Amino acid sequence: MNKAILIVQCPDQQGIVAAVSDFLYQNGGNILEVDQYVDQEAKRFFMRASWDLDSFSLKKEEISNRFSQEVAKEFEMDFTLHFNQPKTRMAIFVSKQSHCLFDILSRHHSGQLEVEIPLVISNHDHLRDVVEAFNIPFHHIPVSRETKAHAESEQLRLLEEANVDFVVLARYMQIVSPDFISHFPDRIINIHHSFLPAFVGAKPYHAAFERGVKIIGATAHYVTEELDAGPIIEQEVARVRHHNNVADLVQIGQDVEKVVLSRAIKSHLDRKVTVFKNRTIIFY
Repeated sequence: MNKAILIVQCPDQQGIVAAVSDFLYQNGGNILEVDQYVDQEAKRFFMRASWDLDSFSLKKEEISNRFSQEVAKEFEMDFTLHFNQPKTRMAIFVSKQSHCLFDILSRHHSGQLEVEIPLVISNHDHLRDVVEAFNIPFHHIPVSRETKAHAESEQLRLLEEANVDFVVLARYMQIVSPDFISHFPDRIINIHHSFLPAFVGAKPYHAAFERGVKIIGATAHYVTEELDAGPIIEQEVARVRHHNNVADLVQIGQDVEKVVLSRAIKSHLDRKVTVFKNRTIIFY
């Protein structure tokens, strides 16, 4: 279905839903989904609406300006407008660990993720065969402290050439720079191997094992300049018991990471996430 998705946020006040609905109705829009939320403390209103474009009287390129003039200005709205066609274009960054990459590629291949994947970028060459088996271009760009700036420049060039909309760090074991982040604000999704903010570091499952934890988890979030502190999109946990060893925890944790990352990607693709301050509002 050819549809449009509108996401708005503004000061909470009367008449917002009626105004948005009336705009769509007056232009022949068949509303498919509506979800709304009010942050009582911030007195902030959030809304997501999608509608069928086949019967809509406005052309795609006209909608944003007309909505701004007829609705948004009156309610002091910040809004974004999206279309499900053409498909969103997603780049994947990986290092050596393959579990998240395999999961994304298999979901994409089976049609679970409606997205184009024009390229995969890695700082190692280990997963080239995996990626190319799915007929996706693989780019090996080594990264070191001395070459990081040059490597990111090359990465950004490739992303621009491929017209990439957002980036997924599928266990990409590098910290991206503030300059890189500035090119994709709220459009870089990272999967973190713990239920943030606990057990950060290089060996979270070992640390969790030493503490005798009863749950482990994973966190998908947007990347910001503050390391592992960006707006959280999705989280999940799994229960573990005293007889589970470190290898068990790694396996359980990786399974959770795959599920959490795929959910976050799906929510982003469906335009069901909006950011307010350092939090996300997830529409359903």
